[in-house]
Amino acid sequence: MNKQISISSYVVLRNNLLILDGKTVFENSDLNATDFLQAVYDHFQINYPKFFKMDNLCKTGFLAAELLLRNQNLSEKFQPEEIGIIFSNANSSLDTDIKYEASIASAPSPSLFVYTLPNVLIGEICIRHRIKGEAACFVFDIFDAIFQTDYVNSLFETEKVKTCISGWADYYNGKAEAFFYIAETKVGELKHIAENVEEIWSNINT
Repeated sequence: MNKQISISSYVVLRNNLLILDGKTVFENSDLNATDFLQAVYDHFQINYPKFFKMDNLCKTGFLAAELLLRNQNLSEKFQPEEIGIIFSNANSSLDTDIKYEASIASAPSPSLFVYTLPNVLIGEICIRHRIKGEAACFVFDIFDAIFQTDYVNSLFETEKVKTCISGWADYYNGKAEAFFYIAETKVGELKHIAENVEEIWSNINT
């Protein structure tokens, strides 16, 4: 495969900021992370009742994906099987695991148990956006741009995807952060290489 793979759009949710393609679209420094996620949901008038049942990791990634994809019309451009989603994080589902373990002392909570795997986030996004392609979740100490881009590019090279949502979503100890982007086979200003992904990630981590 010789076609160029480019980053066509990206979203960052971090430090009570929501950034889309380099522009701040929402911020509120007065809220804790949980309330900030709710504020994002309300501000963008998202209508998805299942949101209120999600754990904080799923809410973090769900909102990032929602803003990233809301004007992309991927379902009109691609078949569900042609869209992939690959993400990673540092803490797996630990935030919910701790809450579930605490619930065992009295009565184990099925509503918490549902979210004791980080890849449940992939499921939530796939259901919402009708994605049925390649999907994977990896756990690293830090975001690994080289691994992420190599893995996603290999999916394009083997023709397993025609577009892919890639990035990072994590929630632990009251800290929410997400960085998702869309990789596509087209010529663009941001080529899908580790240096470009790392530059975006480093800039939003300063």
